Amino acid sequence: MQKGLLDLHNVMRWLILLFAVLALVKGVTGMSGKKTFGKGDKKIALFLMICCDIQLLLGLVLYVLQGWWSVLIGGTAMASNYNRYFTVEHTIGMLIGIILIHIAYANTKKDIPDGSKFKRLFWYTFIALIIILATIPWPGREIARPLFPGMSA
Repeated sequence: MQKGLLDLHNVMRWLILLFAVLALVKGVTGMSGKKTFGKGDKKIALFLMICCDIQLLLGLVLYVLQGWWSVLIGGTAMASNYNRYFTVEHTIGMLIGIILIHIAYANTKKDIPDGSKFKRLFWYTFIALIIILATIPWPGREIARPLFPGMSA
């Protein structure tokens, strides 16, 4: 079960990255012109937020199932780079990214000018994407996961 959840967690990363890039493109095109913020623009932000929420739930289940919670409360979280990365760095980085994605989506629902909606969508998503990209265990890093399930890191 853990393997399947980890594989799903891996695949969801790509959906999040896809929707984040789409939200950035929507934000840039909206900021540069006199475009109206439409339902399609809001839906991209909504799909990004939904994917992040699903990813968060998968991550929390994996956090408990893989024993990271025990490592954290057992006081050995800082004992090695591997433990520190998964108990602290990855978790906090992703939580910050997801919070920023939620803020970006919340701003799409506000009664503010369309240009401001596009600008806020872009900047909150951009900062979230940088944090998310920095805390993904990419292949080639000391703590690595494969790009896709079944591949080697």
